[in-house]
Amino acid sequence: MIRPTLISVLAISSLGFAAPASAQSAGEKVNQLIIYGDDACPPSVGDEIIVCARKDEGERFRIPAPLRENFSPANESWNNRVLAYETVGAAGTQSCSPTGAGGWTGCAARLIDAAYAEKKIDPQIRFAELIAAERARRLSTVDTDAAAEQARVEVIEREYDARLHAESEAAVLADAVPPPAPASAAVTVTRPK
Repeated sequence: MIRPTLISVLAISSLGFAAPASAQSAGEKVNQLIIYGDDACPPSVGDEIIVCARKDEGERFRIPAPLRENFSPANESWNNRVLAYETVGAAGTQSCSPTGAGGWTGCAARLIDAAYAEKKIDPQIRFAELIAAERARRLSTVDTDAAAEQARVEVIEREYDARLHAESEAAVLADAVPPPAPASAAVTVTRPK
């Protein structure tokens, strides 16, 4: 059985905190944070979605739970070692071994057990659900935001139409009123005497 090293556990755990590409649509940034105790989650700004997973205050300065486990055989309990001896030489049905009739039947059960064990690593952090909830919250305000923007645009259009109408009326009045006659200059004629 291959035991993960500290480096592989660190690499896997760092990948677990990255946002999956399918969770992000074009133009939006998803920032996933782990906050502790009563710390406030920073507000989202613009197209950025900030999702916070809250953990107990006691976890703040501890090594993350997946990294705390030590897979060294020296740290394995004596009971688990004895149970391992019980499966030595197991063959046949439900053994997941290539020997004996039906040896393959236990492999599915092992895969299922491994999947559930992986799922239990940190059940408190479910970023996909938190991201979906934040998107739903933002989409709930789309209609009201659009209605407010439409009302603002309509006010601007009415002001623009009123200004055009006033300018056209002023032009019509300017064409209808004849221009005032130029004042004739008084010419003084002097005759020689």
